[in-house]
Amino acid sequence: MKRILIATGIFPPDIGGPATYGHTLAGALISRDFDVRVITYSGSKKTGSDPKLKISKVSKSLPKGIKHLWFFLKAIFLVRKSDTVLALNAVSAGFPASLAARLFKKRFVVRIAGDYAWEMAALKGKTTLLIDDFQTLPKRGFLHSIQVFVAGRADNVIVPSEYLKSLVAGWGINPEKIKVIYNGVDFKPADLSKEEARTKLGIHGNIILSVGRLVPWKGFRMLIKAMPKLIELNQFFRLVIVGDGPERKNLEAMAKNIGLDKKINIAGKKSSQELALYMAAADVFILNSSYEGFSHQILEAMKAGVPVIVSAIRGNREIVRQGENGFLVKYNDEFNLAEAVKTLHQNPDIKEDFIQGGKKTVEKFSVEKMIEETVKFLTQ
Repeated sequence: MKRILIATGIFPPDIGGPATYGHTLAGALISRDFDVRVITYSGSKKTGSDPKLKISKVSKSLPKGIKHLWFFLKAIFLVRKSDTVLALNAVSAGFPASLAARLFKKRFVVRIAGDYAWEMAALKGKTTLLIDDFQTLPKRGFLHSIQVFVAGRADNVIVPSEYLKSLVAGWGINPEKIKVIYNGVDFKPADLSKEEARTKLGIHGNIILSVGRLVPWKGFRMLIKAMPKLIELNQFFRLVIVGDGPERKNLEAMAKNIGLDKKINIAGKKSSQELALYMAAADVFILNSSYEGFSHQILEAMKAGVPVIVSAIRGNREIVRQGENGFLVKYNDEFNLAEAVKTLHQNPDIKEDFIQGGKKTVEKFSVEKMIEETVKFLTQ
C-alpha cells in the first residue's frame, strides 16, 4: 500500500481553496487504496467523517514560531510512516514538512499556487509593485527565501498553470521538475431561473457579479468606480461582490461616498451552495484582477452559464480566448470594462456565444482529470 502524508495550512472543517483541494485529493487517494495521513494547522477541534483519513492537527492559536516548531515535530513522526510527502504550500506547511522529509530521505513534492512573499508584501503595504514587477527585485524578503529553499529542495513541484510554472522557474528552480496540473472545477450550478434566484437573494435588476478575496490586487475598487458610467448605460445594473477580506470596509465606504450603496452589494463570504445562487442571478461575471495563478471563479461562472469579462493577465489567458468564450480587457481600465459590459448588454448573440463557449471550456477542467493527473504523478 502506498503511503502519503499531505501537509497543508488548512483542511476541512476550515474553509478555503487549499482545504477543499486537500480534502478532495485525500478522498481520491483513499479510494485508490492509499494510506493517507494529513497534518494541518486548525482552528477547530472537529474531525472529518472519513474513518480512513488520519488527521493530525496543530492549533492556529499557538504563538508564531511555536506552532511551526510543533508542526515540524509532528511531521517527523508522520514522515517516518510515509513514502511520499505532499505539501500544499511552500511556507507554513511546506518548510517544516520539507525538513522532516529530508531528514528521513522521503520523496517530497510541493504544490505552489502563487507567490506568497508578494501577497504578504502587498497586504502589509511593503510593496506597490504588481507581481511580475516584484519578481525583478534583487531582494524579496525572508518569505521569498523560504519559498525558494523549499521549491529548490523538492523532488517535484506542482503548479496549476503555465504562468506559475514560468514564475517558479524564474526563482531558479529547474523547469524539468515543475509539473503543470490544472485545477478542476467541482461547482454545482443552481437549478433556478434568473428571476427565481434574484427573488431569493432579494436583489433585482441586471446583476454584475464579481467574486474573490477582498484584497487590493483583485481590482474591486475599479468596479465600484466604473458603476456610475455603467448606470448611465442601464439604470437597472447592480454590482454584487461576493467575498471577504481586509479591503471590505474600504469598498463599503467607497460605495457610500459615491452614493451607490443601494446599488452595490458587498455580500461577504458565501458557501458553494450560496455562490451558486448568485451565479444563477448574474447577467455577467467580471474578474478585474492584476494577478491570478489560475482562477476557479472563471470556471465556476462558465459552468453556471454566465458570460465572463476578465483582465488580460497571463493566468486568465490560459482559460479565456478573446471573443470566443469571453472578453479579455486591460486590468483596471475603466473604459475597457465599461465597453465590454456595454457590448454584452446590447448584443444578445455575443452573450450567448460566450455562454456556450464557456460551457465547452469548462469541460476540459474537470476535478476527475485533475485528480487522475495528480495521482499518476505522485505514484511515478
